[in-house]
Amino acid sequence: MIDWNDAFDNSGYVPEAEAIRADWVQQAARLRDELLPQGRAQIDLTYGADPREVMDIFAPVGTPKGTLVFVHGGYWHMMDKSYWSHLAAGCLAHGWQVAIPSYPLAPQARISEITQSITAAVRNVADQTKGPLVLAGHSAGGHLVARMACKGVLPDDITQRLARVFPISGVHHLTPLLQTTMNDTLQLTETEALRESPVELDPAPGVPVTFWVGADERPEFLRQNRMAAERWAGKGADVRSVYEAGQDHFTVIGSLAKPDGPLTQEVIR
Repeated sequence: MIDWNDAFDNSGYVPEAEAIRADWVQQAARLRDELLPQGRAQIDLTYGADPREVMDIFAPVGTPKGTLVFVHGGYWHMMDKSYWSHLAAGCLAHGWQVAIPSYPLAPQARISEITQSITAAVRNVADQTKGPLVLAGHSAGGHLVARMACKGVLPDDITQRLARVFPISGVHHLTPLLQTTMNDTLQLTETEALRESPVELDPAPGVPVTFWVGADERPEFLRQNRMAAERWAGKGADVRSVYEAGQDHFTVIGSLAKPDGPLTQEVIR
């Protein structure tokens, strides 16, 4: 029998996880402190009625070439946008604008409601920008951006602007979460798990998707990445699958902070 608590226990297998998270907070604050005096950071912009439906937008020098929306993780019940500002640095260096939303968290919000919040955030960004949009998300955020790439979630005019969606270490098959103690917080039902699992849904036509995961992550995250890529490729999606060598669940997103990082290059390509 599979121990699903263990399968999803990323922190338990990365001893330095807490130190990495603390470093994220410091790096993120430094980037905000750098960009705010330059007028290149807008903080706590409202996109919905919930107090957590706010986002930060970071602008490059000059007219943006496009906009990246980055959706954070935390198993739908932890953290907020303030941890991740530094991940905008790589794309900013290439002339891309970056939006990072917070969103309501479980148990106050169901996962289906969180999906609706991210839909609202993406629509808000699309309404205020021109040019291509790229969506990226990590862990639970990977699930949420994959949901944005599902058929019928976003309006057609926004879907047509999606240059690429890349879920990073995403949770695309939610049914196993029913067997975890985490579900005491998430309160998933079997019906909701099926309706919110990208692997059970159809991809939006014409949207390129890169399913990205660290090669050193927990076997469950490798399985989920493979399952999502195979299911969607089988349905005709333009799919790329990447298993980044030497990266675990916490280090895999770090290259977004670097202009020459592989994730940054995936955005701008």
